[in-house]
Amino acid sequence: MIETGVIVTDIGPVYWHLPQGRTGGSLPDSRKLWDVLWELRREPFLGFAHSHPGSGVPGPSMTDLTTFSGVELALGRRLSWWITSSSHMIGLNFEGPDKYNYNSFPVREPYWASQLREFSKGQ
Repeated sequence: MIETGVIVTDIGPVYWHLPQGRTGGSLPDSRKLWDVLWELRREPFLGFAHSHPGSGVPGPSMTDLTTFSGVELALGRRLSWWITSSSHMIGLNFEGPDKYNYNSFPVREPYWASQLREFSKGQ
């Protein structure tokens, strides 16, 4: 499995992030991803989801946490973040007070989680 991402609005996915160079342990940034995030910054979009390889309850890496914090700082707003494995999905929201303190919570999987997993199988 390779990491895959998606920007999610209240009506569902709006941009699948499938950049060159993604691996089982990393999901590279891209200009296109930032352009879409910036374009949506004032819209009611919910957040970003990405996959982690393997099964079981996923957890955020330090890279994930610094990315969450940096994106929110750049956009000037808080987002929801989701991480899926092949068998489970969690959600994360900023809790504070530390800038990398995100609270994870169980989620009922949205319909697009299966597509995220499919894209994670690679091409």
